[in-house]
Amino acid sequence: MDQKKIGDFLKVLRKEKGITQEDFAEVMGVSGRTVSRWETGSNMPDLDIIIQIADYYDVEIKELLDGERKSEIMNKEVEETVLKVADYTNHAKQKLTKQIFWFFVIGLAAFTVYIAMEFMEVPAEPVINFVKGFALGIAYGIMIIGVLYTSGLMLKLMNLKKKAIGRL
Repeated sequence: MDQKKIGDFLKVLRKEKGITQEDFAEVMGVSGRTVSRWETGSNMPDLDIIIQIADYYDVEIKELLDGERKSEIMNKEVEETVLKVADYTNHAKQKLTKQIFWFFVIGLAAFTVYIAMEFMEVPAEPVINFVKGFALGIAYGIMIIGVLYTSGLMLKLMNLKKKAIGRL
């Protein structure tokens, strides 16, 4: 896939419709900056959005992915397969989002416990100090994991781990 070619094709389609990036962004439910990134080829839309774009511009998904118009009609089975893959991808994203949400709720609760104990001036007993330290450690650890996930570093670390295990 040539992202630059796809981006140029998206720009051509948008201009044929006579709409601005902001108008198209509103239709797709994304920011104008996101549309700009698609059209420059620096970023690609998610598969479910590619399907929406194909419907909006009345082009085949294959044409979008090739970055040019084709005269041939996409096989219905291939299109259904792409739609199933998109549904699977969305389901996986929703599941991960739900897991991350609960992960952050736990981190927030741990940090709340730490702050409450810090400001309530609870006597400095070993058990209390342990609970405060544990709560702060959980909150801090979850923040680190959140940064790793949202920056894409977690995926790189997991791939590095798979390569290392594969060499053993």
